[in-house]
Amino acid sequence: MTVPAARRASIADVARRAGVSVGTVSNVLNRPAVVAAPTRERVEAAIADLRFVPNGSARQLRVGSATTVGAIVLDLTNPFFTDVARGLEDRLTQDDWTLMVASSEEDPDREARLLRLFEQHGVRGVAVVPASDDVERLVTLHERGVRVVLLDRTSPVAELSSVAVDDVAGGTLAAEHLLTLGHRRIAFINGPHTIRQCADRHAGVVAAIVAAGLDPGDVLVEVTTRLDADGGERAVAELLAAGPRPTALFCVNDLVALGALRRLRAEGVAVPGQVAVVGYDDVTFAAELFTPLTSVRQPTHELGSTAADLVIRGGDAEHVMFQPQLVVRASSGSGPTA
Repeated sequence: MTVPAARRASIADVARRAGVSVGTVSNVLNRPAVVAAPTRERVEAAIADLRFVPNGSARQLRVGSATTVGAIVLDLTNPFFTDVARGLEDRLTQDDWTLMVASSEEDPDREARLLRLFEQHGVRGVAVVPASDDVERLVTLHERGVRVVLLDRTSPVAELSSVAVDDVAGGTLAAEHLLTLGHRRIAFINGPHTIRQCADRHAGVVAAIVAAGLDPGDVLVEVTTRLDADGGERAVAELLAAGPRPTALFCVNDLVALGALRRLRAEGVAVPGQVAVVGYDDVTFAAELFTPLTSVRQPTHELGSTAADLVIRGGDAEHVMFQPQLVVRASSGSGPTA
């Protein structure tokens, strides 16, 4: 008997090859001690001949013991989310669980499709960086027995666990740093406020300006863009065309800051001599840039590993909040020169 190359061998194929029942093959796979040695050897030979690999996900669905977790992040090309995913994977691997990762690309509809696919694959839980404030579908998923953890986002509902960084505090740290250096024309290159991290970082910037006794309307201009390097480039082009030029940029993440730096350099604007730049996340490349980037550091690996731990443990909802840290480098300089 042969199995077509395009089709994966099934447990029934193994049973036919070995001349035994499907139940006997199952015993060889799961309880080999109960099978007589000659029969077990015949089944093992059939498994080897057919290159049979047990369908772990199907078995887990039958016995209710799935150990796969799905993760949805905003953008897998962003090193921040890559590091978070590594934290998830490292923690899950400790308990022999597996991870499936996908990107919503900041699109709530794409996020909804991915959640449906994960549920159809029988995942035990999901860790999600929501693409919008609407978490109703995640609550529904939780009610159907899938363990849900909001990742890099505080939970607006009691029943969903969350692991986040205090983004209001992070925005405040960045703005306080620039204000202390004397900047009074600050541009915030942000993403859409429908993404909670963007809204919270904006709130932190405004809080710092108000605490300094200044009017945000006089000090701050905000440009909304995509959360990637191209978005940073476009935002800087817009700011330079609009005038007057800000003396400092605070970028919602380090990818946006990378694009901002690229455009400033192309336009002959010195950093930090003419414009100071601060990013957010402190990803690996931040310290390696031509002008090392001042950035608000998030504990990426800990975010992922903690979220995975909450999925594994299950039980009542838990909410974990980390604090960010400002890492000062050359890009923010010592203050404005004009």
